[in-house]
Amino acid sequence: MFTHPQQGVAHGDVLRLRQEAGKWLKGLREAAGLSQRDLAKVVGIDYYTFISQIESGRGRVPPAQMRVWSEAFKVPSRDFAVTLMKYYDPLSYELIFGDEIAVTAAEQARDELEARIAKLEGLMARR
Repeated sequence: MFTHPQQGVAHGDVLRLRQEAGKWLKGLREAAGLSQRDLAKVVGIDYYTFISQIESGRGRVPPAQMRVWSEAFKVPSRDFAVTLMKYYDPLSYELIFGDEIAVTAAEQARDELEARIAKLEGLMARR
């Protein structure tokens, strides 16, 4: 039996997060060139309306099907699961990845700043 990982998250936040997940999933589906019917067939769901429910935030990708969904979208299964965890289980996501994400974001910001500085230095050297 699956637990309810969104306990401790306000109901409005749960809905908002599921809707954000749905938008992300819809974007992946469209980028893969799949209709909701096509995706339902690929992932083994009998009713394409279930895809619509997930994309609108009224449902979730079942954990047992995450791998087949990621394959349908040609996304690494770990990346797919981690991204959905951010939306479906934000408390666990924060516990597992919180510090790592902050460090990664800081490193990316530093790299971008260094690249901008190097570009500016190059422009100034031309003058």
